[in-house]
Amino acid sequence: MARELCATLISEMSGSRIASLVGEGTSTEPRPVPIPAGWFHMGSEAGQENERPVHRVWIDAFDLAACQTTNAEYGRFLRATGSQAPPLWDDANFNRPEQPVVAVSWFEAAKYCEWLGEMTGRKYRLPTEAEWERAARGGVEGKFFPWGDDPPESLPNYGQRWKTGPEPVGRSAPNAFGLSDICQNVHEWCSDWYRPDYYAVAAERNPRGPETGERRASRGGSWRHHIKVTRCAARSSIPPDFQYADYGFRVAL
Repeated sequence: MARELCATLISEMSGSRIASLVGEGTSTEPRPVPIPAGWFHMGSEAGQENERPVHRVWIDAFDLAACQTTNAEYGRFLRATGSQAPPLWDDANFNRPEQPVVAVSWFEAAKYCEWLGEMTGRKYRLPTEAEWERAARGGVEGKFFPWGDDPPESLPNYGQRWKTGPEPVGRSAPNAFGLSDICQNVHEWCSDWYRPDYYAVAAERNPRGPETGERRASRGGSWRHHIKVTRCAARSSIPPDFQYADYGFRVAL
């Protein structure tokens, strides 16, 4: 089941105590999903200007977490490192253990990846924009969304979802690669610096984004937006120190 796939920590929360988010004897690591190496067409001629030109990209094989990083997983990191909890940690709309952690900056997400790597001996990191789009498409070319071209409003119970915050992870049907909540729930930080015209100069194989910048790239939809599910090719970005209620992340390795 999707919730069993994604929930690495299941515990009851009591107030804002970090310890109540962290179960004992449970796995530190998320469930990895293998993304096979391959070519795909990145971008969209039907989207915004920053999604052009559509260009052919090769991505080496990598793993991506089946779900967005949860409050329970992030709580384990906070307890181990003594790091400051993000804003909204005590807000009842955002602090259930199986909800994705929100209001983490890019720097905090990167620090979590570094800590997770130290704990496990594996090279955890944030995905690149190209890796994220390759994974979101699920190996299917030329479609707007992970499921095809039908609009987001066609999803079951679309009008009743995401009223006051993100859903617990793993409640949506996975895409063809087995990734849940991809393109929805919360925006996901990527490793790249953002530049709107980057596609015109991007490397053909494993592009990593510009060398410098002022904003970090992000992908995926948001519970807070009018249209709550994005197209696979849609790009977004904010400064890396911002902490927004609809920003989270999932880890790659």
